[in-house]
Parts: sequence; structure tokens; C-alpha cells
Amino acid sequence: MASVNKTNLYPNGVLPSHPTQLENQLLQVAHIDYNKLTIQHNPSIASLYEDALVYESGSAISSAGALVASSGTKTGRSPKDKRLVDEPTSTKDVWWGPVNTKLPVEVWRINRERAIDYLNTRSRLYVIDAFAGWDPKYRIKVRVVCARAYHALFMRNMLIRPTAEELKSFGKPDFTIYNGGAFPANRYTSGMTSSTSVDINFQDHEMVILGTEYAGEMKKGILTVMFYLMPVKYNVLTLHSSANEGKNGDVTLFFGLSGTGKTTLSADPARALIGDDEHCWSDHGVFNVEGGCYAKCLDLSIDKEPDIFNAIRFGSVLENVVFDPITREVDYSDATLTENTRCAYPIEYIPNAKIPCLSDNHPTNIVLLTCDARGVLPPISMLSNEQVMYHFISGYTSKMAGTEDGVTEPLATFSACFGQPFLVLHPMRYAQMLSDKMTKHKARAWLLNTGWTGKSAAKGGSRCPLKYTRAILDAIHSGELAKLEFEKFDVFGLSVPKTCPNVPSQILNPAKSWADGPADFVVEVAKLGRLFAENFEKYKDGCSKEVIAAGPSL
Repeated sequence: MASVNKTNLYPNGVLPSHPTQLENQLLQVAHIDYNKLTIQHNPSIASLYEDALVYESGSAISSAGALVASSGTKTGRSPKDKRLVDEPTSTKDVWWGPVNTKLPVEVWRINRERAIDYLNTRSRLYVIDAFAGWDPKYRIKVRVVCARAYHALFMRNMLIRPTAEELKSFGKPDFTIYNGGAFPANRYTSGMTSSTSVDINFQDHEMVILGTEYAGEMKKGILTVMFYLMPVKYNVLTLHSSANEGKNGDVTLFFGLSGTGKTTLSADPARALIGDDEHCWSDHGVFNVEGGCYAKCLDLSIDKEPDIFNAIRFGSVLENVVFDPITREVDYSDATLTENTRCAYPIEYIPNAKIPCLSDNHPTNIVLLTCDARGVLPPISMLSNEQVMYHFISGYTSKMAGTEDGVTEPLATFSACFGQPFLVLHPMRYAQMLSDKMTKHKARAWLLNTGWTGKSAAKGGSRCPLKYTRAILDAIHSGELAKLEFEKFDVFGLSVPKTCPNVPSQILNPAKSWADGPADFVVEVAKLGRLFAENFEKYKDGCSKEVIAAGPSL
């Protein structure tokens, strides 16, 4: 189209503006002015690489072809800076307290305006339109508006990428993220405790990020949205879990905190990976929320995690890793920048991933993973429905304290529903939904301890060998373990198998194999039981008597 208003000073004149549907939407909804900046809509991987290398310090291409990016000062999530807007449509459902902090609507408006003002000062913006949830019946349309190519590529990988036809008819998003993370929140605004604020408004279907460039905030923000939207609006259970499927269509869900083996155990060459972190259980089966994986990279090697190692290639994003300045080879053992080094890659980079990432079958087995460094929990226990709810709400694992603080006993770690920072409703609501679905679909539940046996880690115990853990899982998947004879494990009241194929029977019940004798074991198991009881106090108000009674008997 010909330009107008040509002059000697401006011989090219002015081109008439013909905004796209996206540009019009951003102008109307967020006052983002397409006349003052360039908006790149779902750009290619190559173009995002180019922009990151030119405009973002700390960017490089690794020897494997992945984009290396820096998240700046923040190299992990800021859970204490997460806030939910206190608005009438959701306030009665939200579990307010230490996990979910109230944000007044007035302060939300200030933070939103601040993020959008920052985005309007950039010369270029990236918009990623994609989906959360592989089941078309429940998926939501997500729009990410950001100023960094690294953030755009990260969310392109982590969300479900639309086809060209789906993108053409994408229309209005169901949820929008405005990432102004390079710009700080105003610390003097009411309710702000730092320069970081991650705010979610369920009524306006928006999320605003200020004061952190850590990309994981966007990923976990969408998980938080699903933890609210799916149960409340669709009666679909959202889970912080991995999932895989056997050749006969049997589905297993794995729950576990960091270090319990969730990623390792769900990556089974004999089973298809549905997903490694976020899932929903509907009346129609199980589906992955994401289109990618976000794997830890510290001490990564091709021997330990070959699938993850080989997924680090062109299109992947390596976050805060250290590389050789000449060869660009990444040193995965180097934690100079952070121990939380990560890689984000599309799930199809995993060879045995099931695409599309969903199953029409309901879970056959639910596996709650723990890594008990005290060594008192059995390697495997079968759980009743009430015990499932109790241990699901508890979300227990443990880790060794650092020697610098003088603590020699393992530290107990509890995270409700194995994902407390992302919960919106009271944990009992998720636990009840899990129990109801298990009952309806006749799923079995197991507590699998990948931690120490014989004695605690602090006293020289050894961790349960991975080959035994895998043998236990094989017996669970074949259905053989459930048919064997069980005995009661005191204090916790767990059902423990007396035998298991390819596993020494002496390690199955720690009470019988404790190196320091029965009297010492009674003391140690009681200590752990008290920690469970103390932690559960905060949830009692919302729990039934049956669930409370399923805890340790002291």
C-alpha cells in the first residue's frame, strides 16, 4: 500500500496502519500500542535464537545446539511473593493463608499497569498463543506477552503448540500472562514486601509478573490456574505428578518431591511417558497439562539420564548453566550460578513420549514417593483410601541438613499434595477428589520409599538400591505384588508385603532389619510419627475424622 504525507524531510512518508486481530486485542485489553513497537506472534525457534543472542546478555548456543539463557538475579521461584487477587468469584474457594496471600483489587490494578507500562517501553514484544491441557474438552487457551526471547521460547516449549489452523482460529485467550519481570514492583505499594510480585486474578483471567525473570514462574503460574479452574469449574482433579502408560493401557501416577525419584521412575523404557510433572484426571482419563518438560540439570550425564541428556538440542532452553567459553560445552556439575540449573524442551524430544499426551484409561496404580533419610519407612506399603488421603495431604520426604548448621539428623520436608506452593483450594478437597476417583475406578495406592534402609543416613545407612525399587514397581505394574501376603507395620499402620519378586525379603520391613536393634527402631519410628502428627495439625480443620485417624498412632 502506498504511503502518504511525504515530505523532503521524510520522503518515505507514513504507511496507513492495518492492525492484525492480535494487535487490536492487545490495544483494547492492555493498551499495548502496536504503532510504537514490534509484536512478534508465535515466532520461529530460529528467530527467537537470533533475538536472544543479539539483545539478551548471557545468551549463547551450546555445543549441543540448545539456547543458553540467564534468568538474572532470580534463579528460582519466589513463593513468598505469589499473590491471588481477593475478588468475589473465587475468594470463598481459595485456601487463604501462608500459601495464598490476598492481594486487593486496587493493588492488582497498580501492578498490572506497571507491567504493561514497562512492556510498552520495549522496542519489541513476543506473544505466544498456545494451549494448557492435551484433552480438547478441557484445554485452555493461554497467551503469553513478554519482552524476552528466552521467555517466549521457554513457554513455546512448555505449553502445547497449536497447529497453523488452530493458531489461525485461536481468537480470544482464556488466560493471559503479562511478563514484565525485568521491571520491579513498587515496594511502597500496599501489600508489597519486596520488588518481586507474581499476581494471579481468576476473575480477569490474567497473571502479572514483576521483579523476576525466572521463567519457571510462568510455568507454575499456569499450574496454579489449573489447580483452581479444573476442580472448581469442571470437577477435574489437577495433580502435581508424573504419569506413564503400559503396553496394556494401564496408567500409573507418580507423586513425589525433589529427590524422591519421580522423574527417574516414570521414565521407564517399557512404558510410554504421558508427562513428567503436571496432569489432570477427568471422567474420561488422564491428560498432561504441558507440551514440554522442565528438567533439572545439575550433575546431568548421558549415563544417568540419557533421555534428558539427548533432549538438550536445537529448540531447547538451558537455564543458568556454565559452559566452556571456547567449545561451548556445558559443565553440568558446575553450580556457580545456581544449583537449580534447568532445561526446557518439547516433550516430543523424549523418544517414548506418548503423543498426544493423554490416556482414555483411568489410573490403575497411584504411587506416592518418599525418600525417608531416617530409614524407618518400609520400601513399599499398600495404602487404604484414608491412608492415601493422609499421606497425600502430608506430602512427606526428607533430606540431610547441611553440616554448616550443625544439624546431624535428617530434615523432614512436608508439602501438601506434593505441590503445596501451587494449591489454591484446601488440600482436603484435592485429597477427597483423589479418593473418590480411586474408589470409582478401583485404583490401588502405594507408598514407595526410595530412601535409606537398615539405619538412617546420618548413622551410615545405605539407600535402597534402584534395582530393588524398579523390581517393586515391576511387581506393582504386573499386579503380582497386590496378590501377595501382607503384614501390619506398627505406628503408621501400613500394610507391608512379606515378599516381593527379586527383592530381598529382609529389607521389606525395617522393624525386622534395623541395625541398632528393635528398641532403637521403636524410638526412631515414633520420632517420625510425631513429625507427621505435628505437620498435620494445620490441616485438621478441613479433614474428616477418618483421615485424621489414618495417621501415625502414637
